[in-house]
Amino acid sequence: MAKSSILVAGAGGRMGKAVVEEVLKTPGASLAGGFERPGGPDIGKDIGILAGLDAIGLSVEENAAAGLKKAGAMIDFTAPAASVENARMASEKGVAHIVGTTGFSAEQEAAIAGFAAHVPIVKSGNMSVGVNVLMSLVEAAARALADDYDIEINEAHHRFKVDAPSGTALMLGEAAARGRDVSLRDKAAGMTGSRAGERQIGDIGFSVMRGGGVIGEHSVAFAGGEEIITLSHSAIDRGLFAKGAVAAARWAIGKPPGLYSMRDVLGLS
Repeated sequence: MAKSSILVAGAGGRMGKAVVEEVLKTPGASLAGGFERPGGPDIGKDIGILAGLDAIGLSVEENAAAGLKKAGAMIDFTAPAASVENARMASEKGVAHIVGTTGFSAEQEAAIAGFAAHVPIVKSGNMSVGVNVLMSLVEAAARALADDYDIEINEAHHRFKVDAPSGTALMLGEAAARGRDVSLRDKAAGMTGSRAGERQIGDIGFSVMRGGGVIGEHSVAFAGGEEIITLSHSAIDRGLFAKGAVAAARWAIGKPPGLYSMRDVLGLS
């Protein structure tokens, strides 16, 4: 695989630092730079030192412009509005965009899909190999089990996570809905904007916990009258998300424009 030069958005954030570390230790990958929002406290700092490593002679920039000139791909775990703007800039420069941000509005989702007409964009609520395998298992289980098996998706994250349910939980809900050939919008229960009250046959329920430093816990229960089948995933180190994002970046460079997912990267589609 050709050498891949990767730009890191939000280089001073928790995921940004993990991505920088992963890029620097991945054979065949190189770091094109990193940037933060204008006025951010990490601008001007050495990216390597910021990530807890040795100095590498690259400083955090206040925007993406310099890095986009050198990059084949940008990895982005920031915030919805920032990711939409990053997608715009990446599309103008012909740079692949890897989006791990969650919590987009319908309008923001549509904007990113529009930019994908010009460059490859890999967008996923979870870059973990394990979670994407879990999605396939959930879809298969939902297809195999009758709808009198109640589906309940439970997720837990650290106290600082903003969106709820998480992007991963929604991905698992969509997988279950695909398996049953229904719309998640019609069957979701227990989340903001969904139908309240007792669960009905065929519902796909959600429950959320926020607290402490939980990186990510997700489980999907298929609860029948005589048995419960549970599929689950636990994230132990957020480096696994960085590893998946770097793999996605290297995969996306040179691909035709389009909106892709980690299922495409992993050959699970």
